[in-house]
Amino acid sequence: MRLIRRPAGRPGILSRGCVATIGVFDGVHRGHQRILRRVTEEAGRRALRSLVFTFEPTPREYFSSATPPARLTRFREKFALLAGLGLDALYCPRFEPALESLAPVQFIEELLVRRLCVRHLVVGDDFRFASRRAGTLADLEAGGRAHGFTVEQVGSVVAGGARVSSTAVREALAAGDMTRARELLGRWYAMTGRVVRGRRLGHALGMPTANVNLCRRQSPVAGIFAVQVAGLGDGLLPGVASVGTRPTVAGVEPLLEVHVFDFDRDIYGRYIEVRFVARLRDEVRFPDLASLQQQMHLDARQARSLLKDH
Repeated sequence: MRLIRRPAGRPGILSRGCVATIGVFDGVHRGHQRILRRVTEEAGRRALRSLVFTFEPTPREYFSSATPPARLTRFREKFALLAGLGLDALYCPRFEPALESLAPVQFIEELLVRRLCVRHLVVGDDFRFASRRAGTLADLEAGGRAHGFTVEQVGSVVAGGARVSSTAVREALAAGDMTRARELLGRWYAMTGRVVRGRRLGHALGMPTANVNLCRRQSPVAGIFAVQVAGLGDGLLPGVASVGTRPTVAGVEPLLEVHVFDFDRDIYGRYIEVRFVARLRDEVRFPDLASLQQQMHLDARQARSLLKDH
């Protein structure tokens, strides 16, 4: 999948036009996947490129920079998920005042028509666009009639009696319901990142951990989890993980720490994926390191037991 950030004109890959969709796509959940499947299907039928139009930072991060919503997928994770669905291109301009100020007609003419040469546009049933989210499906359809593209609206996916959405995924993760999150996402919720050097406290306590920076302003998960780890060889490796600030040792910055069971290799610099299977407990402050060490081993024992069935 080709990444397009700041093209001077229409990218060559779009010379014949494209089938596109627009949205934040945080989490790339089952509702997003339905839309994206229609994009790739229609692009194949028309022999055109398939394209996702998204923004970085997200509009909600831009307008609520002090208190943004928890990011389900950082940019690299979103890119990998979209590429895995067979999309040809990701158009991701920086969200900034010039873009935010576009009226619906300007958005359609400058971005969809001149920049991306959209021939068919697929949107969700709650889609709004342009300045102050003033643009509607009717605006898109009018723009399509004027400029020669068609518009298709895709209905929501319902799971467990409720609409699948990024908000619903965040709520499930905040509640520690990893099974519900999996139902909404179509896969286990996961975070990825490169293993960095830490304080080696886990090693001193008899439980070495791989430390991964969250690369998010706010994490959608917090606490202690039974996890599966990919990227360290064939298959998935079981483990136990902590997401938090490590209050027992006066930590400040949130960090993902993973102890992989029965594993003893130098993996600094490796890029790993951590899948969250079950939440065990909240992160708490212990009175001393001995108490923390005792609880860590209890957590590991519980995680081993839970992961036997996965």
